[in-house]
Amino acid sequence: MPTTSDLERMLREVSLRVTRPRVAVLSAVYEHPHADTDSIIGAVRTDLGEVSRQAVYDVLNALTNSGLVRRIQPPGSVARYESRVGDNHHHVVCRSCGAIADVDCAVGDAPCLTASDDHGFVIDEAEVVYRGLCPDCSTTTASS
Repeated sequence: MPTTSDLERMLREVSLRVTRPRVAVLSAVYEHPHADTDSIIGAVRTDLGEVSRQAVYDVLNALTNSGLVRRIQPPGSVARYESRVGDNHHHVVCRSCGAIADVDCAVGDAPCLTASDDHGFVIDEAEVVYRGLCPDCSTTTASS
């Protein structure tokens, strides 16, 4: 978990002004990987007190546009945010409880970036979502 100084430095490095809401939102994303907006708002309010939903949405948008945060939205899910950026990792999602975990790209030289037909696109990212049951849910299902 980065320190407050680290978070402030990250903001400056992408030319974002350091504000308490930006530091609090960035901290919340680091502390709660794959959190939805409501969870981030709750964490920020715990840290700062009252802050508007719109302010958190605006900060998340700025952090996403600057590349400090990644927005993901697995099918059937609300938008979620993570601090792991700059690589082409994927996600596994539990069909039962909605838990999400990171999955590194397939072994080798990012074969998931090699499309069978690129249709002339210059591909720089691929998104794969694996679905199944998390360990807790698969244990519950097996014992039912």
